[in-house]
Amino acid sequence: MAAAETSGKSLDQLPAALLCTIITKLDVASISSVAATCSTFRACAAQILSFLTSFHLLDIALSTEIIRPLLPPNPYLRSLKVDCGKLDDSAIELMLRPTLHELCLHNCADFSGKLLSEIGGKCKDLRSLYLGSVAEKRGRSIHISDLEELLNGCPQLEALILMFDISLFLRHNFARVWALASEKLTSLEIGYISSVMVTELLSPNVEPHQSPNQIRPSILPGIQKLCLSVDYITDAMVGTISQGLVSLTHLDLRDAPLIEPRITFDLTNSGLQQINQHGKLKHLSLIRSQEFLITYFRRVNDLGILLMADKCASMESICLGGFCRVTDTGFKTILHSCSNLYKLRVSHGTQLTDLVFHDISATSLSLTHVCLRWCNLLTNHAIKSLASNTGIKVLDLRDCKNLGDEALRAISSLPQLKILLLDGSDISDVGVSYLRLTVITSLVKLSLRGCKRLTDKCISALFDGTSKLQLQELDLSNLPHLSDNGILTLATCRVPISELRVRQCPLIGDTSVIALASMLVDDDRWYGSSIRLLDLYNCGGITQLAFRWLKKPYFPRLRWLGVTGSVNRDILDALARSRPFLNVACRGEELGVDQWDNSDGMYMHDYDEVDELEQWLMEGEDESDNDEEMANAEINAEPME
Repeated sequence: MAAAETSGKSLDQLPAALLCTIITKLDVASISSVAATCSTFRACAAQILSFLTSFHLLDIALSTEIIRPLLPPNPYLRSLKVDCGKLDDSAIELMLRPTLHELCLHNCADFSGKLLSEIGGKCKDLRSLYLGSVAEKRGRSIHISDLEELLNGCPQLEALILMFDISLFLRHNFARVWALASEKLTSLEIGYISSVMVTELLSPNVEPHQSPNQIRPSILPGIQKLCLSVDYITDAMVGTISQGLVSLTHLDLRDAPLIEPRITFDLTNSGLQQINQHGKLKHLSLIRSQEFLITYFRRVNDLGILLMADKCASMESICLGGFCRVTDTGFKTILHSCSNLYKLRVSHGTQLTDLVFHDISATSLSLTHVCLRWCNLLTNHAIKSLASNTGIKVLDLRDCKNLGDEALRAISSLPQLKILLLDGSDISDVGVSYLRLTVITSLVKLSLRGCKRLTDKCISALFDGTSKLQLQELDLSNLPHLSDNGILTLATCRVPISELRVRQCPLIGDTSVIALASMLVDDDRWYGSSIRLLDLYNCGGITQLAFRWLKKPYFPRLRWLGVTGSVNRDILDALARSRPFLNVACRGEELGVDQWDNSDGMYMHDYDEVDELEQWLMEGEDESDNDEEMANAEINAEPME
C-alpha cells in the first residue's frame, strides 16, 4: 500500500525551491530540455530564466519572437552569448542590459551601427565584448560616431573583439576615437583593418594645432594581446606596434594580399628585428594567407629569423606562415633559442626539411602543439624525431604528401594526442591500424581527408575492438575507395561522433545515411543522436530516399547538413521548414572552421541525450503537417539545376 502511494507521487509535490536549485546548475540549452518534460519543470524553467547569471545559446540562431520569452527582465544577468543570425536592430532593447559584464553577439549582419552606440549607452559595466559580422548585410552601415559612443560608454572594458571590417571608418578621426577607449583594455582583436590605419593609430605623432614639443600620448597603453587581420604586414606596422605597446605579450598578425606587395608594404628582415623590443612577448604569430594570391614573405630569410631569435628566448608560442626563403638554419635557431616553446606552427615552409628535427631530442623542449602544414619536404624521419616529445596533444600534418605508414607508427607513441590531422598524406589501411594501439582512445578529432589509398578497411582497423572512445570529429572526405560498407562498420562500432564529414566520396550513398540515422551510441540514446554536423556534399549515391531518414525523429541533434546541389530543391525547402534550426548548405561550402586556436577547449562540451531544446522552442508545431509536406515534395520535386 505504501509502495503504491509512493509511486503515485508526482513532481508537483517536490518543493519548487529545491527543483529550481537543481535546475540552475544547468546551462540554457539543458534548462530548455528539462522544461520540455513536464509542466512542473516548465514553470521552474520560466522562473529560473529571470535570475540566471549567464545566458549562452550559440549553436542556434533564434528569431526575436522565439528568444523574447527566454530573455525576461533579469537584474542578475552578467553574461549573454547569442547567435544573432535571425535578429536585427529591433532586438537591441531585448538583449542589452545594464548588468552585463560579458556580451558575445555572433552573426550580426542585419544590425546597423546602432548596435555599437546602444551598447555604449546601456552597458556601462561591460568587461568583455565580442561583435561578429556587424552591418555586413546590404543597406546596413556603421559610422565613426557609433564606435565613439561604444568606446566612450564602456569605461570598464578589458577585452574587445570586433570581427568585421573597420577599415571603412574615416581615417582622420580614427585615432581620436580610439583615444577614448578604456584604460583597462588589455585585449583587442579586429577582423579587418588596413596596415596604414594601424600605424597611424599607434604612432606617437604630433597632433594638429600643437607645438612640435607636444607629442600625442600613447593610445591603448595597456594592451597585452593584439590580434589583427590586415591587408599587408609591413615593417612600419610591426615596428610601431612593438615600440608603442610596452605591455604586449601576445601578437597575432595575418594578411591576405590581393597583389604582390612592394617593399614599402612588406615585411623584411628589418621588421623582424624590431619585434619584442620590450622583452615581454610570449606568443607571436605572423601568417601570410594565400586566400587571394599565392604569395610569400619573400624579403625575409634566415638572417631575419636569427635577428628576431636574439630577443625571443622566452617565447612560448611561435606561428610562422609563408616564409618561403627561411631554411632549416632559421627554423633550427627557433627550436634551440626558445627553451620554453610549447606551440610551433609552420605553414608553407617550402624549405623546411627533416634536418630541423634531427636532434630535437637533445633540446629541453616540451612541445604540445605542432602544425607543419604544406611542408612538402618532410618525410617519415621528421615525425619519428618529433615523436620524442611524448606530450604532444595537437598534431597538424595536413598536405605533407610524403608522410606514410612509418609516420603513423611513430605517432602511435603519443599517449596524450587529442587532435590529429593527416589530410593528403600517403598512408594506407595498415598504417591507420597503428593508431588503434594507444592513440585512438585519446583522440577527439581525426582528419584523414584526401588520403586516397584508404579503403573501407581503415574503419575496422581504427575502431574494431575499441571501447571508451572520446572521438567527436571525424573527416573521411575525398576518399575514392570509401563506400557504404565502411560507414556501416562505423555505425556498428557505435563511435560517439558529433561531426562527420564524408564529402566528395563517390561510393557513399543512401545506405550510409540510413545506417547513421539508426545508430545508437548508448542504449538510452535516441537514434543518430550524437551527430550535430553531417557533410554529404557531392557523395555519388545520395538520392531522395536519404532525405526520408533526415526527418524527425532521426538525427535529433543535427544542426549542420551539407548536400550536393543535384538533389531537388523542393525536398531541401521542405526539410528546412520542418527543421527550422537546421543549417543546410548545398553549394559546397565547408561546414565549421579551423579549430587550431581553440583546440584546448573544443572537446570539453557535453551533449544532452535528446534535443528537447528544439521541442520546447517550437512546441505546438504540427509534426504530421511537416511529414506530409516532405512526402509531397518527394513526389512533386524537380531536380535542381
